[in-house]
Amino acid sequence: MRIKRFSFISTILLILFLIGTTLSQDPIETIRIDADLVDLKVSVLGLSSEADAALLEQKDFKVLEDGTPQEITFFAAADTPFDLVLLLDVSGSTSGKLKMIRRSAKRFVDAARPIDRIAIATFTDQPFLLSKFTLDRRQLKKDIDQIDDAFGGTNFWDSLNYVMKELVPQNEGSRRTAIVVMTDGVDNAIPDVKGPGSQLPFEDLLTNIRNSEGLVFPIYLDTEKEDVQKFKVPRAAYATARGQLAQIASASGTTMYQAAKLDDLDRLYAQVIRDLSRVYSIGYRPSNRTLDGNWRNVEVQLIGRPNLQARTKRGYFAKRAPIPDTTMR
Repeated sequence: MRIKRFSFISTILLILFLIGTTLSQDPIETIRIDADLVDLKVSVLGLSSEADAALLEQKDFKVLEDGTPQEITFFAAADTPFDLVLLLDVSGSTSGKLKMIRRSAKRFVDAARPIDRIAIATFTDQPFLLSKFTLDRRQLKKDIDQIDDAFGGTNFWDSLNYVMKELVPQNEGSRRTAIVVMTDGVDNAIPDVKGPGSQLPFEDLLTNIRNSEGLVFPIYLDTEKEDVQKFKVPRAAYATARGQLAQIASASGTTMYQAAKLDDLDRLYAQVIRDLSRVYSIGYRPSNRTLDGNWRNVEVQLIGRPNLQARTKRGYFAKRAPIPDTTMR
């Protein structure tokens, strides 16, 4: 989901690129920047499992820049490959649910399309990369079987930030990335929770999420009943954690989900992967043509689609970008 300026010739090349995207495993986006077309990469996410999954048309979208409606001059849609990171909380608070976590992780692997690469990471008080991005489903399931008994504290904020930094590429032409994180959200840094907790403040994590190229889908794994008794975690900490997971979803433009049983995760994984499989390219020439270097807020709305929401970059700086290398790989 990049915002770029490119020429008419670049637009034609982009159309040709989109036609071949479905078969590509490593798409390279554009090319040349010397005109006034703003290019938005838009994901459309379902707010419920029954949300309409039909292919949308240009008339379904409305683009606002600094609150002013813009005329859409370019529109295309394509199914695209995705990089999916499954981040699993295996700290002591989830010890009673490890069997479900392993089984659901395998269901996640099965739900993904053959063209989607998957990486798996776990965390306690430290993150651990279990599997690098791969298309090898058999190896992923072998790695999942190696997840040990849950133990240790929970440095959730640091671990999510690590995954965004290390596994979400920021370079031009990278594959689109989503992080699905399953956790109760109770970082040891939350007040009255024992243990040192994350070093990164939660507000800084939210800032990093807003600036990230990746989407974050938080799944709240309910461990409250067991942990209040077993670990003496105050109930207020769980209320705080749920609120923070909701803020993470809001910062990323996604939705927080809740899971207590395997069937919940099956439905969720299928929905997330369905939503992520399609990207819409929307181009417009800003009504404000002044290249003053100032920030322009961008919002994409959906017309008559209450069960869907559009997610794209929040804006751009109005200045002419340098001309990058035009080589297509």
